[in-house]
Amino acid sequence: MQALGQKSHIITDYAPEVLESFTNQHPENDYWVRFNCPEFTTLCPITGQPDFAEIRICYIPDERMVESKSLKLYLFSFRNHGDFHEDCVNTIMKDLIRLMDPKYIEVTGFFTPRGGISIYPFANYGKPGTKYEKIAEERLFHHE
Repeated sequence: MQALGQKSHIITDYAPEVLESFTNQHPENDYWVRFNCPEFTTLCPITGQPDFAEIRICYIPDERMVESKSLKLYLFSFRNHGDFHEDCVNTIMKDLIRLMDPKYIEVTGFFTPRGGISIYPFANYGKPGTKYEKIAEERLFHHE
């Protein structure tokens, strides 16, 4: 691991290469890992104005897990990156799937209002051909 224990170098444009993983010591168990980033920022790709959000990541690990400091640096890397809210949530989820290949994952963005409207995109994934695929479908269609 390169990020853990080192002085943080804050990258301010989208950098999925900073994500690191480690071996799950309990892959036979189903359990939740939850992360909350209440200070997520990105830029509107049209106006360049900042957008602020709370990003929540919940997953059931398989063989690999995301290292938390690398996740923090990764989320900070969106700071000067222009993307729509929905794109941010889906990009985060897809990058974490590529990194870890989790059994199940969901990412929600609670973006603060701008122009009088809030946007709360939700994306999820369950490993195909497993019970987690069905869980993902149920959670998606019963999401509030």
